[in-house]
Amino acid sequence: MTLLRIDPAGDVAPYEQVRTQVAAMVAEGELAAGQKLPTVRQLAADLGLAANTVARAYRELEADSIISTQGRRGTFVRSRLLDTAEGRGPGTDAHAAAAMLAATARALGLSMAETTRLVERAWSQPTR
Repeated sequence: MTLLRIDPAGDVAPYEQVRTQVAAMVAEGELAAGQKLPTVRQLAADLGLAANTVARAYRELEADSIISTQGRRGTFVRSRLLDTAEGRGPGTDAHAAAAMLAATARALGLSMAETTRLVERAWSQPTR
């Protein structure tokens, strides 16, 4: 994620500066749907802010449906496809393909990391 700039002497509260900058980065496509964001603690350390300041910005971004916190997995830019319930909506084919890939990879004894590397390699290949 591109480094955010916080003006501690500015009229806008630091949490609001984080919130508006992240929202703008998502709107401009600088942060892609599904992209993982830094943890609250990591971003707070990077920006020299209190963790509660970044946590408030993340809570407000989540309330605005811009990001999604998924427990221990982390915080991600929201994606209509990934947020769509399985079996409904435009992501049905993608969900089915992902489930088939996961089942095949498990049957072959591949780890999540190995499967991810295979998908990344296939993604970078030109379509035929």
